[in-house]
Amino acid sequence: MDYAPISNKVTLKFTDKFQEHRQDISAIRLTLDNHLWLGSDETSTIERLSFVDDGTYANHRHFNVADFINLPAPADEEIDIEGLAYSDYYLWFVGSHSWKRKQPKSDKTDEKNIKRLTKLESEPNRYLIGRIPLINGELVKAATHPEKPEIQLTAAKLEVTKRGNLLMDALVNDAHLGVFVQATIPGKENGFDIEGLAVYGERIFLGLRGPVLRGWAVMLEIEIEAKGTDLLKLKKGQYKKYFINLNGLGIRDLCLDGENLLILAGPTMDLDGPVRVYRLEAIAELQENVLHKPTQILEIPYGNGNEHAEGMTLITNTETPSILVVYDSPASERLVGESDVMADVFKL
Repeated sequence: MDYAPISNKVTLKFTDKFQEHRQDISAIRLTLDNHLWLGSDETSTIERLSFVDDGTYANHRHFNVADFINLPAPADEEIDIEGLAYSDYYLWFVGSHSWKRKQPKSDKTDEKNIKRLTKLESEPNRYLIGRIPLINGELVKAATHPEKPEIQLTAAKLEVTKRGNLLMDALVNDAHLGVFVQATIPGKENGFDIEGLAVYGERIFLGLRGPVLRGWAVMLEIEIEAKGTDLLKLKKGQYKKYFINLNGLGIRDLCLDGENLLILAGPTMDLDGPVRVYRLEAIAELQENVLHKPTQILEIPYGNGNEHAEGMTLITNTETPSILVVYDSPASERLVGESDVMADVFKL
């Protein structure tokens, strides 16, 4: 399959305070009110841009997650937001749940860089799965449901534990994923790493960049319920697990398209590509313990050491349904002025 043609380029206009993070956008979601919500893998914040015209999103607003949810670590430690989703007046977000290894630096000797590679760390804020009420384009800590006044919407997170959260506790003895949860394998080295989020009714789907097991990617499904006013727990303490044939790639993002699920797929290791979009049909009818074989619909261009497609969101207010794609490590020609960056639109 040839690379998909870019049907439009969109400028994302941020304030100067976000300048250093325009190159590490890792999550994106467009809501029906034409607000574009974004997350960075280097912050503990959520950003909002508003539709200006077909080529621009601007009027940047900045929301600190700590203003709505108690974080397990200080707010200056990153959440590493890798997925955003919207459902029933909630904006959902998920951290990577991954370990990371110190990177080599060009200004250091080989000896010092080799020593840096021995240093691993896991940050508590990365183990967040949370939701924040979204009312009239604003994130709020609590609100009455606009259509169901008997329901109170509240910001909450999956209960935090010593291992990270209740999901990690549930997975620790899993036949396929348990060894990865117990190990300290960084996400970019085929370790456990969540990079996709989609919410379908009460079902929450989590796409794993890693591990990829003998070429098969893994997607988890959980359902949650309230535990007090600001905590969530797993319903029945359970999860579901789906295996997906993405031809050796991991899941980089998830996005609902009606009753179907779009999957942005890319390498689990620190490689440039390939990058593809797949369609998994009839999400409501997914079965466990079978290998799902979605249809590849797009081949996304990628660069040499840059241009890594990291997030996508569905655009439906155009003549042809499309996706908007944002990139980690964007090429220099994507950077506009001091604080803006360009994203690509592809027709489905």
